[in-house]
Amino acid sequence: MTTSNMGDPNSTGSTGNIDTTSDVAPAVRAELARLRESIDNIDAAVVHMLAERFKCTQQVGHLKAAHHLPPADPSREAQQIARLRRLAENANLDPAFAEKLLTFIIAEVIRHHERIAEDTHTRD
Repeated sequence: MTTSNMGDPNSTGSTGNIDTTSDVAPAVRAELARLRESIDNIDAAVVHMLAERFKCTQQVGHLKAAHHLPPADPSREAQQIARLRRLAENANLDPAFAEKLLTFIIAEVIRHHERIAEDTHTRD
């Protein structure tokens, strides 16, 4: 059985959650720490990859704005969603989750493209 150390300010793990593993075997705590460190590293990599992706999409936004192309490209978006769903299936990841994630990212990209177009066309 696990106990909560809510009053102990030193009982948070790397995720900031309350440490409820104080009565768990040291080997289990060590394995949890190892796995959580891997998760933290993967999360950092995901953030950096998203930042790189957004750098590229910002360039696309500037190119679209310069040539008066629309911020959204429904055909491209549909292709990307289908592609990501296939990748997710091959990676044993829920394709619906992958689609939701990409749809969220695409919405943010379009928002950026709209802002870039607005800024570009007000300067013209």
